[in-house]
Amino acid sequence: MCCSSKLLRRSNKMTISIMSINPSQRDYEFVERKGRGHPDTISDRLAEEFSRAYSLFTLHEYGIILHHNFDKTGVLGGHASVGFGKGSMTRPIRVLLNGRASSSYAGKPIPVEDILKQTARDVFSDLFPMLDLHRDIEFHNNLSMSSSPGSINGKAARDGTRKNWFTPRGPEDIPELRLLAANDTSLGSAYSPLSPVERTVLDLECTLTREEFRNQHPWLGTDVKVMASRLNDDLEITLCVPQICSYVSDVAEYRRNVQFINDWIYSFCNQKMPQYNTRIFLNMRDNFETCELYLTFTGSAIENGDEGLVGRGNRPNGVIANTRPFSIEGACGKNPVYHVGKVYNIVADNIAREVWKITGAYSEAFLVSQTGQSLIAPWKTVVGVAMPLSESLSRCLNEVTQSKLDEIPRISASILKRECRLY
Repeated sequence: MCCSSKLLRRSNKMTISIMSINPSQRDYEFVERKGRGHPDTISDRLAEEFSRAYSLFTLHEYGIILHHNFDKTGVLGGHASVGFGKGSMTRPIRVLLNGRASSSYAGKPIPVEDILKQTARDVFSDLFPMLDLHRDIEFHNNLSMSSSPGSINGKAARDGTRKNWFTPRGPEDIPELRLLAANDTSLGSAYSPLSPVERTVLDLECTLTREEFRNQHPWLGTDVKVMASRLNDDLEITLCVPQICSYVSDVAEYRRNVQFINDWIYSFCNQKMPQYNTRIFLNMRDNFETCELYLTFTGSAIENGDEGLVGRGNRPNGVIANTRPFSIEGACGKNPVYHVGKVYNIVADNIAREVWKITGAYSEAFLVSQTGQSLIAPWKTVVGVAMPLSESLSRCLNEVTQSKLDEIPRISASILKRECRLY
């Protein structure tokens, strides 16, 4: 049988495409934000802090970020007993330590599990100070050291580059020190700027769950979820806002808190977006007749069976905007040196924001990798800007894009300093 297609191998030539786009002004948008105490956000934060703690440990000990990925981290809900003015955990929250990590370097063991457990306790202590960190948190270690496919059994496997991927003998077993290559065939994407609704949804949740605001209103939980729907100039926002039982004495106080936060949110949104006709819907499952209320011990649904997984929550720009371009990659927990699902999303955001700053026009950026090929020379780089392009402007944007790609080897340092938003 004749086949006209060809097996294409390495492509060494990188091109950047600068394109004029014309996205019509949408008459609708839907924007979601999962709060810092939402189980999916907890998983994202845990995974990213695992990667950060592990990276800093290996950098300190060996001067190298060793191979790892914790981007399959999960949390499984426990169970709490809740009443007005009191509550307690009756079953622990379970943390799934999923992923892979180098367990030794130059024959010296690395205390991976100890690093992750202490990091998780630090995160939970910050989120839920009412928990007993040893009684109320249970760990399930599912870490492995299996390398990606790429060799057959026998001599090839014994001599291949992946033999010591997770047990490196020295720098010679860290190939990215010689060539920074993409770990996967994947895509990173971003856009700039955020719309007024997107920015307000992000700011609203961050303000409600910020320590300063919660110190003034200690009954306020962190598992705040925001969903905004805009149709033309009509904006409707549905929120779930938990209350912490220890600070709520009875149903009347719960009602007063609901009314207070409803009025506060309405004022906040009107101040940020006076151009829209705004309606607020709060805690739609509350039933005062049966006393089914969003009353919690911790301030999060993680206490009563809800689960969270990396990548199911906010995108790296902080929101879930379903009418915008975004990658489904779970960025958190990935290796900050060469994992495309993390690095390219950050770089795409840097490009889109810089193009917007230069042009003042809505901008998009897409970076596509080929596994094993140069990370700093994406297979495809496409930048779109919502304005006509002259030759000089195209040349300028090409140079800007190239400069951001050239910064890729330094991205890991910014990630470890928490300078890059990932959730």
